Amino acid sequence: MRYWDASALLALVVEEQGTALARGWLEEDGEVCTWAWTQVELSSAIERRAREGRLPTAMRQRLLREVALLGSHLVEVTDLLAVRSRALPLLARYPLRAADAAQLAAALVVADPDPTSLTFVCLDRRLTDAASREGMPVLGWPS
Repeated sequence: MRYWDASALLALVVEEQGTALARGWLEEDGEVCTWAWTQVELSSAIERRAREGRLPTAMRQRLLREVALLGSHLVEVTDLLAVRSRALPLLARYPLRAADAAQLAAALVVADPDPTSLTFVCLDRRLTDAASREGMPVLGWPS
């Protein structure tokens, strides 16, 4: 099992630059763990693209259905208080947005007590840097 950030999961749903990487990682290990709020992040990204005119209505609806289907196959971290207590210090250590700190915190909750025990899958360089600095093995953009 690997921990997947929303950026990597989005690449499985929306065809983009990282899609081939994400599909390859999923083929290697299909058990996906993520934060419970990830489906909201994915839906937000799709809705934003639709509002900006980058997705036709039919594609928007199809992608939102794919997010719902994907969500039914995820192992989700739901312990809000544990994630929050881990996220707050991450915000002080790294230049992360709140949602990114929560993603990394959720992964650290799953990996506890050994961050090296869980691979962090992510297509956001700032977040992969923070995960790496926290001791997690990372799958992300090639260097």
